[in-house]
Amino acid sequence: MRASFRLGRVAGVPVGVNWSVLVIFLLIAWALSASLFPRSYPGHSGLAYVAAGLSAAVVFFLGLLAHEVAHAVVAKRNGIAVEGITLWLFGGVSELKGEAKDPGAELRIAGVGPLVSLVLGLFFAAVAVVLALAGARGLLLGALSWLAGINVLLAIFNVLPAAPLDGGRLLRAAVWKATGDRTRASVVAARAGWGLGIVLIGLGLWRFLAGAGIGGLWLALIGWFLIGAAGMEERQAKMGSALRGVRVADVMTPQPQTASGDMTVADFVDHYLFAYRHSALPLTEEGRPVGLVTLDRVRGIPADRRASTTLGEVACRADDLVLASPDEPLNELLPRLSQCADGRALVVTDQRLVGIVSPSDISRAVQRGSLRDQMAGAGR
Repeated sequence: MRASFRLGRVAGVPVGVNWSVLVIFLLIAWALSASLFPRSYPGHSGLAYVAAGLSAAVVFFLGLLAHEVAHAVVAKRNGIAVEGITLWLFGGVSELKGEAKDPGAELRIAGVGPLVSLVLGLFFAAVAVVLALAGARGLLLGALSWLAGINVLLAIFNVLPAAPLDGGRLLRAAVWKATGDRTRASVVAARAGWGLGIVLIGLGLWRFLAGAGIGGLWLALIGWFLIGAAGMEERQAKMGSALRGVRVADVMTPQPQTASGDMTVADFVDHYLFAYRHSALPLTEEGRPVGLVTLDRVRGIPADRRASTTLGEVACRADDLVLASPDEPLNELLPRLSQCADGRALVVTDQRLVGIVSPSDISRAVQRGSLRDQMAGAGR
């Protein structure tokens, strides 16, 4: 999930927000200010309800951020680099560069997020109780009570034993510890996530038909998301098993053909595209990668503009390039590669281009790895 814009850094980790956050933020604020608060605490002005709803929604998302920051901090303490945190429609995601080295690290990284949500819920509940005992009534008490309940609910939901939820990571840690097989543990957690997704879709549709309205559809949407994410995790787990021990240097195309960003698209089509039959071309300056042009990007330029458009104008920007080192494990590159729209990584040594990794390179490596695993299994 890519961030639409960056907020800054928290605990040294870049934090971004996807545009889809606006959807759920407005839904929460509207539900609180137009329905829950007026029904539970009548007698206030419309402006007061809107202010309370917006404030509660902001604090809720700050709690989500704290949840993800906790994951990131513990991951860094366990030797895993964190590329960033992105808040989006279904909450947040911490982009970890690599995986836990052992079940214990997996347990700590996964467990701290729900723990933070639970602590936040108990904190808001305690403050609400103190205010209630002091005789306070009204919107402040209502907002605190809602924040207490939603954070506890978030903690409980996240520990359900199904990937990609934190509970799925806890389940994976347990199965990994019991069997010693990381891939098998990942598959078990992913299939549990698929099962939970089916249950949520069924429950959501039932609630919708029973008159729950948008709440039922939202539950079904979460179930649909879980099924898709769980299926992706299972595929990645099996791919990771096939690629275990493979380095970037083992699969990359060394010393790829390059071009300058000043070359026109017309020259690229006439002299490079058909001569070398490459679907991607790195752009370099003095050996340093500064961009990447793909066939899909070139196709988007009308024929009458190709002679006046340079490759630098249509290329993937330098800041968006996925860079890797030759000795980096291929498994650690895959998550970054899947977030790149161009689907390729440039391999560099001392900031100079030495190779390129494409989807076809990875497919061949997966086929070799799968064949190796099958032969190893047959030999047992």
